[in-house]
Amino acid sequence: MFGLFRENVRIALGSIKTQLLRTILTVLIIAIGITALVGILTVVSALENTLSSDFASMGSNTFTINQYDNLTRTNGNGERKKINPIISYPEARDFKENFNYPLTNTSISFTATSNAEVKYENTKTDPEVSVLGVDDYFLPNSGLEVAKGRNFTAFDIANNNYVCVLGSDFEKGLLKDLNPIDKTISIRGAKFKVIGVLEEKGSTFGNSQDLRVMIPIQVARTLFTAPNINYTTSVMVENKELLSQAVDDAMIAMRKVRKLNPIEDTNFGISRSDDLINKILGITQYLGISAWVIGIITIFGSSIALMNIMLVSVTERTREIGVRKALGAKKSTIAIQFFMETLVIGQLGGLLGVILGILIGFALATAIDFKFVIPWLAITAAFIVSFIVAVVSGSYPAIKAAQLDPIEALRYE
Repeated sequence: MFGLFRENVRIALGSIKTQLLRTILTVLIIAIGITALVGILTVVSALENTLSSDFASMGSNTFTINQYDNLTRTNGNGERKKINPIISYPEARDFKENFNYPLTNTSISFTATSNAEVKYENTKTDPEVSVLGVDDYFLPNSGLEVAKGRNFTAFDIANNNYVCVLGSDFEKGLLKDLNPIDKTISIRGAKFKVIGVLEEKGSTFGNSQDLRVMIPIQVARTLFTAPNINYTTSVMVENKELLSQAVDDAMIAMRKVRKLNPIEDTNFGISRSDDLINKILGITQYLGISAWVIGIITIFGSSIALMNIMLVSVTERTREIGVRKALGAKKSTIAIQFFMETLVIGQLGGLLGVILGILIGFALATAIDFKFVIPWLAITAAFIVSFIVAVVSGSYPAIKAAQLDPIEALRYE
């Protein structure tokens, strides 16, 4: 059986060589459809992988209370359809004191500035460093890990110690070739002792997550006194099964803090860590559907081209078919020969399309700064589709070749 299969493949390749130009054009047509399919699915997979990595850093059992939730809609000019008041520090503090749901840790934080200049001895950074005022629960609630040193303690926060935790980029720039722990840096003239360095997180949509300095929240409130500072409260639930109930209790607690009566609308947002990613991943499904539509339309055209080239091949090789039948070849043998040729052309087109699709997808993912992953599902789908194209396109020419009358075939000029 294997020997017969190998012989059919050898004959198919020999036949393909005799009509090389038409075969190449047909392979390219099939490859274009597969390339479109694999390329788009590769970018979609890279997008999904990037989003999953970026948003998973919050933890799957975390939610935040902020001025707006992640899914609040805007009108055509980008303005919010509803205007919520900012969450002030007294409100955030009252919430933390009154929210006593079991197995939860609550953190208060705010972004003090996004353009700070940090100094170490005679060296300084560009004014592009973000400074965050945080408490001792901020890092675990945000999914951040300390690579060197330690996190803030309750003692650091309660006593307003001038200590800080740095993002990983400081080891590549300001404190390059130095052990940053216990070094003293300067922000707005205030001296801070470095107690920890975070693991590298990379960029999220072009914004570096590693060029940040975290300092105790009360110290930050003293140094940065801009009006209308908006505070963020994050809550981590140790048991994921209790997350929904904890969110409901947090909603009630925050409404009490804001003294809202039962008929008033909620004027703040609660965002679960998985809300936004689920929303965005839902949108990527439409991109996947678009890839299939584009691919199928192109592949439909390629299947017609493949069927046409095989019909032409049957016509050109009518005398050959007659000779083989006269020598005793069965109808099934003739059909399998032509079907095998179609299958080889289809798989060559599929292989070329997969290679081109992955290369294009990799180039696009790299250009957009997505995390590339090998799209095994797309590769599998591409080979299945190319096989189906070969089966559909090759069946009629193979049957037509098998049905030829040997006498008429031998008389054919």
